[in-house]
Amino acid sequence: MLLRRTTLALTAACLIAGVSPVRAQSSEQASAFVQNLGTTLTGIVNGPGSTEQKRAALTRVIDTDVDVAGVARFVLGRFWRLATPQQQSEYEALFHKVLIASITSKIGDYEGVRFTIGRTISRPGAEVVASTIAGPKKPAAKVDWWVSQVDGSPKIVDVVAEGTSLRETQRADYGSFLAQHQGNVQALLDALRRQASANG
Repeated sequence: MLLRRTTLALTAACLIAGVSPVRAQSSEQASAFVQNLGTTLTGIVNGPGSTEQKRAALTRVIDTDVDVAGVARFVLGRFWRLATPQQQSEYEALFHKVLIASITSKIGDYEGVRFTIGRTISRPGAEVVASTIAGPKKPAAKVDWWVSQVDGSPKIVDVVAEGTSLRETQRADYGSFLAQHQGNVQALLDALRRQASANG
């Protein structure tokens, strides 16, 4: 799998802001944003509704609160500049489809999840909001949410789970795949297309 399996809460934040202009918010704004995000995510997962309704709701949250296009560009790294405009467009669309499927396919595994906010620390270009995510089927995990404003709206720009940055992990995965395929962006597109088809 090109997108590693992670918990719903971790993957929903999924990574980074990429090349969009970013500006850090205040600690209070960032904390409130993450608290609202956590409340929304747990409300969807633990609430009523069919699996399809929950998937649709989660997709709306991801598209609103995560800079998915920026994530895609960052993960591709230097290979973004080597791709043609058509390849870039197709890559962003496939990345989005695979990301959404990866997150929403595991809804049942996260019923009963709990989300607790901790302190917020200012970092260059971002506010880092600590949290603990726990549930009946998963051990408690320490998760830091990096929040900045992207094009005037607050976004999750990175997630560090138990000390591991998801944006860097994902970029390394894609870089390794491309290195094994002589930097062939089309090979990555073909692999993403197969993954998207397999995920329905």
